[in-house]
Amino acid sequence: MPHQRSIGLARIAFDGGRLTQLDQSGSAKAMLPRCHGPHPEIVFLNTSGGLTSGDRLGFQVRLGDGQRATATTQTAERAYRADGPPADARVDLEIGQGARLDWLPQETILFDGAALTRQTTVNLRADSEYLGIEIIVLGRAAMGETVTRLRLLDRRTIRRDGRLLVMDPFRLDDAALARGHGQALLGGMRAVAVLVLVCKAASDALTPLREVLDEPGVNGAASARDGLLIARCMAPDAWPLRRQMLRLIEKLRPGALPRVWQNQE
Repeated sequence: MPHQRSIGLARIAFDGGRLTQLDQSGSAKAMLPRCHGPHPEIVFLNTSGGLTSGDRLGFQVRLGDGQRATATTQTAERAYRADGPPADARVDLEIGQGARLDWLPQETILFDGAALTRQTTVNLRADSEYLGIEIIVLGRAAMGETVTRLRLLDRRTIRRDGRLLVMDPFRLDDAALARGHGQALLGGMRAVAVLVLVCKAASDALTPLREVLDEPGVNGAASARDGLLIARCMAPDAWPLRRQMLRLIEKLRPGALPRVWQNQE
């Protein structure tokens, strides 16, 4: 008998200063908690409790011209052991003219034997802005877990007016884990993160960001060119890496940290 699979899709859109779409099906939910700021905060949730072989999960956000919003996840996503095809997760973000979206999901925890393919697609207009992060953790160190088997393909694609700005694939498998102590790979670390800022003033943020890339136990670096800043960090455990990412977000978006992050500091 085939195993039951989890399938979910949540879509939300804002235009003209109001909510214009909220669709959710299966295990994917989108919530709009009451917040004190001037812009909406979107919280996505996978009610299945995690991803395993053959599951499909999708989150979509569309912001009309001039809109601003922050989107996050209620808790860490978990990818469990998969005996068949990988779970498939897709994040699609559409950001209109003069709009700004901060995509700040909490970490993804990969358990031993997990198989996950994830695609994050961001489409911007000429003067829209985007801040996005992604944190990946290999197992739970506090539980003594060790990840030796894994299939991960995590891809980020960012375009502005159809022109490719960022193509960032990240792949981990059994062979990479076996060689993982080399500096070209994870260097023995078990938590990695990337931050991407796309806006006209991105280069101006490089020096202030580097000033706070100093969390103990975290290796990090950042670079920038016209309209684009990318920072990458890695650590032997999730907690110092999480603290580092909180500091980077606070530097770029003072006082705008999502409430679900604040509740788990």
